[in-house]
Amino acid sequence: MWRTPDPALPEGVRIRLLRAAYGDPRAAAELRSRLTPRQASGLDPLPTEPASLAPELLSRHRREIRSLPDDTRLLLLLAAADQYPVPTHAFLRAVAAGRLDTRPLEAAETAGVAQATAGGVVFRDAWTRIAAYETGSPADRRDVHRLLARVLRAAGETPRRSWHRGAGALGPSVRLTAELGAAARKARETGEHALACALVERAAALSRDPREQSRLLDRAAGDAWQSGEGDRARRLAAATDSDALNGVFALRAGNAAEAFDALLIAVARRGVETPVVRGEAEESVAGTHLSRTPRTPAPDHTVHLLARATEAAVYTGDLRRCREAAAVASRLGIVPHGTLGGLAAAFEGRYEDARDLLKAAAGRCGPGGDPTLLIHAGIAALMLGDHTRATTATVRAAASARARGATVIVAQAMEFRAYAEFWTGHPRAAETAATDALWQAHATGQDNGACHLQAALAMFAALTGDADLCRERAAAARSYALGRGLGLPAALAQWALAYLDLSSGRFAAAAARLRALAGFGPGHGHRAIRHLATPHYVEAAARSGDTRIARAAHADYDRWARAVRSPDDLALSARCRALLAPGAEAVEHYRTALDLHAHGTRDFERARTELLLGGALRRLRRRTEARDRLHTSLEAFESFGAPHCAAQARAELRALGTPVGVTTLPAPGALAPTTRLTAQQLMVARMAADGATNREIAVRLALSPRTIDHHLRGVFSRLGIRSRIELVRLLAEGEAS
Repeated sequence: MWRTPDPALPEGVRIRLLRAAYGDPRAAAELRSRLTPRQASGLDPLPTEPASLAPELLSRHRREIRSLPDDTRLLLLLAAADQYPVPTHAFLRAVAAGRLDTRPLEAAETAGVAQATAGGVVFRDAWTRIAAYETGSPADRRDVHRLLARVLRAAGETPRRSWHRGAGALGPSVRLTAELGAAARKARETGEHALACALVERAAALSRDPREQSRLLDRAAGDAWQSGEGDRARRLAAATDSDALNGVFALRAGNAAEAFDALLIAVARRGVETPVVRGEAEESVAGTHLSRTPRTPAPDHTVHLLARATEAAVYTGDLRRCREAAAVASRLGIVPHGTLGGLAAAFEGRYEDARDLLKAAAGRCGPGGDPTLLIHAGIAALMLGDHTRATTATVRAAASARARGATVIVAQAMEFRAYAEFWTGHPRAAETAATDALWQAHATGQDNGACHLQAALAMFAALTGDADLCRERAAAARSYALGRGLGLPAALAQWALAYLDLSSGRFAAAAARLRALAGFGPGHGHRAIRHLATPHYVEAAARSGDTRIARAAHADYDRWARAVRSPDDLALSARCRALLAPGAEAVEHYRTALDLHAHGTRDFERARTELLLGGALRRLRRRTEARDRLHTSLEAFESFGAPHCAAQARAELRALGTPVGVTTLPAPGALAPTTRLTAQQLMVARMAADGATNREIAVRLALSPRTIDHHLRGVFSRLGIRSRIELVRLLAEGEAS
């Protein structure tokens, strides 16, 4: 029976294991049994060569291939070489050029191994294709590669022709090594990083020079990373012992504090070889915009390494490390500015400097730009409260990354797009973007980014009132973050739990959690999150009677709002002022806040301001306006799918003596199913309708089977159905309409 990998494995390992096994549960189960404890925990990369992934399964497939006639095996070998490990789409041309008879493929069809089609040969599965290739003798493999190289003559086929020439080589060759290197450069220019990786790996195998081999493998690791093959990248980098690459991997999937220390040591040595992860090097420079002063120029590789170290420092939330990076930059004559420089300035309370740096970075969000530059433009825009620009920048970043083949960057772009959607009152779109990005982050070996997304999803769950899911996501994020020194996701998860408390009326608990955001040490708190959460902290503290610290927090937040002049930040500052003011004075501050919200984009926070104003008016016995404000906020919360906040609005209306019931869902059939389900419920429902088990859905969405069961119960309740059969029918009818 086919089984999914052990659910006890970390989500990232489970997802990458299935991906490495080409989605075959048999191969995944075999690979699971062969993992070392460090691989099973995600500390070491997974195997990447088929023979080490599932040797028993591959051996069975090989025996099946060997039982076929010789002519059939040769045609299957040619088809496999055309598809694996580099797809070249030249099988039919090779058959014609070699004057081969395709009738022997009938034996493969009879055996159920492969099928001949108008476009070539379709193998039963990936493992059969691999077996067909590896069953061929070395001489036969070289012959079919040479035949494929002969027919690849069209424009744009040069890199693939070079691949087959290299694969058909009998031994080391200086000429072929150079040709493969040039072909890899062409592949990178068109965003084909996976092809570039294969070309450079083959070039290294044909090189006689150990130093050249190390340099080529370094490049291959960079290409593998860009294409989203994190395990292959880490294995290749381990063979070269590249400090720069290993520092990047630690930043994306290891301990961020250790990554910072290692990268800063490499900067201090100043003898580290120039980094070869081209996309990551560009990311670092584009992201931080570290520029060199004319007085004491530093080598480019030093700039790149320091940029990564600064990024690691910001990720940990450790102000000491931020200052240490700045001190090293000063000694080397490197002046940091841009997004990360702006964040560092904000951490230190230099708000005017931060504003100027962030505005400069946010302005770089034109179409067709470097994807990481666009991501950092989006982050800068988020910090400045410009959510429209943040959405534009992150959408363009994802499109640019896909166009350039930089798969590894797509998940990062989608992550910050989710933030923009969330703040502008589109929680379903935010949840969908974040869930997809979470899977991509795990699949590409970016477990630190996945942790950040888990924390973001905890916040979305808090907003939509799914307390169980919020707590599960937050616990997973905080547990991982603490072990990796990641202050940013740890603080975001804590904020999510605090927001859940706040929207449920547990004000003292919310205030206590938000105070903890100032926690010291990597993996605990983060100044940026503490700052962003200040309006919620002031509300929680004021409503629990503790205003002394809340006033100090508001004073600092107001200074930031006045510096950046964001309508939403100014509105939230005015709302804080209202929460700390008495009676009629508070009402005027609320009115000011709503006037400012009208020029902003944070619709959800505007609804919260309406709710608070309605409560203040009720206490002042201004019943008519209070009722209007509360009804407006209730409608907004219901449209956002925020039941806890809606319940607060109803409670205020009942206190006015206004009868108000819970909004009932439309009768089944009145609306399409998609309008009655949250984004997460809809994804679960569609997978269940496709026949996936709860455990399989849990693996795909990086959740526990218990949570999937909870979601399905909610789906059935909302749709008024009792079985999966009804679910399949209802979704089919909805899509048909």
